[in-house]
Amino acid sequence: MYRYRGLTPEEKTKILQQRQLNRFPPHAPPHFHDTEGWFLITAATYEHKPYFHTDEERTWLLSELRKELQVVNISISGWVVLPNHYHLLVKCQPLSVISQPLRRVHARTARKLNHREGLTGRQIWYRFSDRQIRNERHYYTTLNYIHYNPTKHNYVQKPKDWSCSSLHWYEQHFGIEWLRALWRTHPVRDYGKGWDWQNSGS
Repeated sequence: MYRYRGLTPEEKTKILQQRQLNRFPPHAPPHFHDTEGWFLITAATYEHKPYFHTDEERTWLLSELRKELQVVNISISGWVVLPNHYHLLVKCQPLSVISQPLRRVHARTARKLNHREGLTGRQIWYRFSDRQIRNERHYYTTLNYIHYNPTKHNYVQKPKDWSCSSLHWYEQHFGIEWLRALWRTHPVRDYGKGWDWQNSGS
């Protein structure tokens, strides 16, 4: 299930450094002593217009989010970036600490996108919402939901075919069987119905 023992010393060091960057426990998925402070953050573009068309653009947005959230000591344990919205699974307390970093990212990315097209003042982002994680089951169902999102919105047939997702991080560090077991034990079902964006172009 977890392939850590078979890695070289250099690979192990790299994994531990990455886990420390994300503030995970060194050798295991995050465990819960309490659920206070974990949130699903969702942000959408204005009118759900797709601005992040390429892998490079989505990776750039994710990098900007990581940089800003790291400054205020917010851990990111799950993510997916789509052309018109993104989801982050984060730990922060209080929740209010996340508002300013997201505003800075949204302002900076909007300026760059507008500059690229010779525009000024065009609204790129609409808002972000938060949903508090209630318990461990809710946490892992949310993680599955994040990874399934590109398929839910008909961008790809299989979640693994979408590059800007934490699915690949979990597959690399915990293995495909761990992910499959997680999917069986924490199915998504109707998660997101009524509040997530209903299709890829709107």
